Amino acid sequence: MNSSDSNMYLRDMRWEGKQVILHTDGLLCMTPGEVVRSRAFEKVLNRYLDFLESHDDPILKGLAGAYGRSEERRILLSLLRALAEAPLEYAVRSIPGTEACLENPRPLYLLVETMYDFWRSHNRYLVSHSERGPLSQDKKPYRTFHATVERLNDITRALYRDICENITGKHLRIYRQLHAGCNVGLIAVREKYPLPEAAERLLKEVPVVRQILINPPLIMDPPENRRTGQFIRADRSPLEGLEIKSEEWLCYPAQVGPVVIFVYFHQRFTGLGASLANLFELASDEQLASGPDAIYLYGADPAHMASYGDLPTVFYDDDETGLLVGAVPGEDRFGYFGYLKKMMLTLHNIRMMKTGRMPFHGALARISLRGSATATLLLIGETATGKSETLEALRTLGKDKVSRMSIIADDMGSIEVTGDGRIVGYGTETGAFIRLDDLEHGYAFDQVDRAIIMSPQKVNARVVLPVAFIEDILSGQEIDMILYANNYEEVDQDHQVIQALPEAREALAVFREGAAMAKGTTTSTGLTHSYFANIFGPPQYRELHDALAARVFDAAYGKGLFIGQVRTRLAVPGFEREGPMEAAMALLDLVSGKRG
Repeated sequence: MNSSDSNMYLRDMRWEGKQVILHTDGLLCMTPGEVVRSRAFEKVLNRYLDFLESHDDPILKGLAGAYGRSEERRILLSLLRALAEAPLEYAVRSIPGTEACLENPRPLYLLVETMYDFWRSHNRYLVSHSERGPLSQDKKPYRTFHATVERLNDITRALYRDICENITGKHLRIYRQLHAGCNVGLIAVREKYPLPEAAERLLKEVPVVRQILINPPLIMDPPENRRTGQFIRADRSPLEGLEIKSEEWLCYPAQVGPVVIFVYFHQRFTGLGASLANLFELASDEQLASGPDAIYLYGADPAHMASYGDLPTVFYDDDETGLLVGAVPGEDRFGYFGYLKKMMLTLHNIRMMKTGRMPFHGALARISLRGSATATLLLIGETATGKSETLEALRTLGKDKVSRMSIIADDMGSIEVTGDGRIVGYGTETGAFIRLDDLEHGYAFDQVDRAIIMSPQKVNARVVLPVAFIEDILSGQEIDMILYANNYEEVDQDHQVIQALPEAREALAVFREGAAMAKGTTTSTGLTHSYFANIFGPPQYRELHDALAARVFDAAYGKGLFIGQVRTRLAVPGFEREGPMEAAMALLDLVSGKRG
């Protein structure tokens, strides 16, 4: 196969910062030789040579070529293609002008090694496109992934090894099965689903993700690692006047608890969009056919969004169609997973309030101790107040006492008061977006084979991990205890680790005040206050939320639930780990004494 025939069946190859996105309509190359002869390989080589020249890298000096000129690059490309199939001494005979490489092959070998590292230093995503039908690639996704992602990994490694061995004349002694092709594979299908006219006009051609394959651990470094401000309710839809290029977008239809949100993300945020797979279950075919409860455009045209102000992170509540619409600009300052996740949860919370449920910002878990003691515990609190950390400490410290702990909600959920007065909690996420620094030592490494790790070298490094099943978060659990997570107060004789709040009025005051010490997960500093520790929907619908909260707390006290606050001390210097551990031990005692 000559180079003009071999294009790896690629529709497109796009570079976005440290991301490479490959789009294909079918199978990829079958052999290493086909890869090296493809235009995709040529693009990678040219990009790497540009990188070397911009850094005045000594590798190029060792090759003694002027690789800014197209002729020199053509010769190097021809040599690498020849080396994929023949030893160096034979390859140079067929490529005039390469004789110096035979006398000193070391620079050529270093070029291949460092080019391989350069390619792998990017996060690589492969999108397999398909039309809907009986032969659609999403009908047998395991075969599609095997024929694309898995094969590309195998043949990319094989190509690297073949060229290195043909340069050195030696076999490797140590083999590392790195993910050398793509880290993530996505199957995207042209779907038909109901949308209001304005949304359909704009979004109907955007391919919909039906399956995702991830080769963990997936490590990425998005442009930003903190979130600023909250999401503003706009008086007009961000879809008005917006134009997009559908080939630059993908849609992730997410189950956010009982709410279906179609998340449209721009290719510059491909890594963050794909990371949703570790946090939210993909919507089913039936849910897709019914259409979304909300849509979210993550990466909209910044010029269009500028009319919403300096922080144009907005949502619109369309009274006419009932559809919620969120949008965030495609700028690096919004390139943080928190902007993706929290807007989705904001839309969920609004939808829940309109159906009569009170949303909560917190962690909900069903704890079963050895014996007969069980309890469903809801910890409500702001970001980084020790909710997830306390539950993880409980899981670790209670190994000899806890027979099972099921996570129903890691960050956000909703509360329903049933007709018979029971307080039932529901979740939203099948995963958790956790601060790496706040996890127990070693826990992240135990889970690394399932993890997506973000900005591990920075403050507020995060990990996205699967923690729950969709069935558990949707089925609902009757709640036994509601605690406010207090991360800033010391523990002493007058301030116990767990403090009961005996009256609904007192409890509502504590929860409504939403006090917390900022931990650097957002740009807020010092002691902050947020309405019910939940800026994601309730403040924008305060009158509606007040009525729901009063109903929930009155019913909770009527049912005899334990309601109070737990001092995690996560923001108290020196107690970042000890605080959640002591809180976990106090919770164990509380659960043990609840039922015998």
